[in-house]
Amino acid sequence: METMNPWEAALEFLDEAAELISLDPGIHAILRKPKRSLEVAVPVKMDSGEITVFSGYRVHHDVTRGPAKGGIRYHPHVSLDETKALAMWMTWKCAVVNIPYGGAKGGVIVDPKQLSTRELERMTRRYASEILPLIGPEKDIPAPDVNTDEQVMAWIMDTYSMNIGYSVPGVVTGKPRSIGGSHGRGGATSRGVMYQVLSALKTRGLGVDEISVSVQGFGKVGSGAARMLHDEGCRIQAVSDVMGGIYNERGLDPEAVEVHKREAGTVAGFAGGDPITNEELMELEVDVLVPAALEGVINESNADQINARIIVEGANGPTTPKADRMLNERDVFIVPDILANAGGVTVSYFEWVQDIQAYFWTGDEVNQKLRQIMEGSFLDVFGLSQTKGWTMRQAATALAVERVAEAQRVRGLYP
Repeated sequence: METMNPWEAALEFLDEAAELISLDPGIHAILRKPKRSLEVAVPVKMDSGEITVFSGYRVHHDVTRGPAKGGIRYHPHVSLDETKALAMWMTWKCAVVNIPYGGAKGGVIVDPKQLSTRELERMTRRYASEILPLIGPEKDIPAPDVNTDEQVMAWIMDTYSMNIGYSVPGVVTGKPRSIGGSHGRGGATSRGVMYQVLSALKTRGLGVDEISVSVQGFGKVGSGAARMLHDEGCRIQAVSDVMGGIYNERGLDPEAVEVHKREAGTVAGFAGGDPITNEELMELEVDVLVPAALEGVINESNADQINARIIVEGANGPTTPKADRMLNERDVFIVPDILANAGGVTVSYFEWVQDIQAYFWTGDEVNQKLRQIMEGSFLDVFGLSQTKGWTMRQAATALAVERVAEAQRVRGLYP
């Protein structure tokens, strides 16, 4: 089985793109290293009175095109290499949809489900205090990611604002609308995935009605994508989470599944579907597979068993480089993560712009602008892939790397 870690995978995809576009070796060397990586200790007084010290990270990969942008995740498997990889992917994600950000990522090694709400707040505020020198509306704008939400962003915004001495809504995105959040931010990543699925179906000459879809990872992104695709007419045949999955050939009702998950804590056991494992879900014969959980779920060990015609990557880095090559040899159409799940960072950009202007848009305006960017970016990448004979991932990464490299060339090297 493939054991490549996310950072090695990110470097391999970069190196491939660099070769495709004959990237200047000096710029290639710059882009292979994060601009800065910060590791912090996060001591927290627990409700018991004991002190627990968590480890946290914040990484800036590249800030040539604008402030660093990237989420913060709370997960037991957070590591520096994972954070570096996610920061690099954020650089390409922002560049491929052509918004003026560089890439960042952050995380804390913790299982937030084991913390009380008060412990979670204290940990968040202490982590925010430790990364305070790096963040700011002109420097680095965090956002939610795995196991973080708008409440966590509100605590970070408040911690930053209390240190600065006045309210700074633009220091984070994905926060509540009552303190400067944007309409349409909550489901933006899912909505972007939906637009990419619809665009991919068009290129393959497929209509929406009765298209079968499996969603691996029924969290914030996966559940929203399933619901939106269902509303468009797709048949959601299977969904799963870390506890297991459910399958119904005739289709599942994502809203009913969400109700069950809120009550049971998992999709497993839903009365309207048969039990299925995550591994079995990945191998179903469906039109579209949406991996929407964590990295590396499609790898050398299971790539040959995947029977989907189209894969739209809702998660970051779900496909390893070797698996990517294996799938492309079988003509599986893959919409890569840096394009497929860029809806979240796109609406984060909209939120940041609204905060800076103190002028806010309606939900319809946000969704219209998001659709325009997501569909336009798909056409940019698809057109390049057709012209050059590249895969969608090669085209997306090459386009993004070229845009960052052009900014590097124009700015020059200081001093």
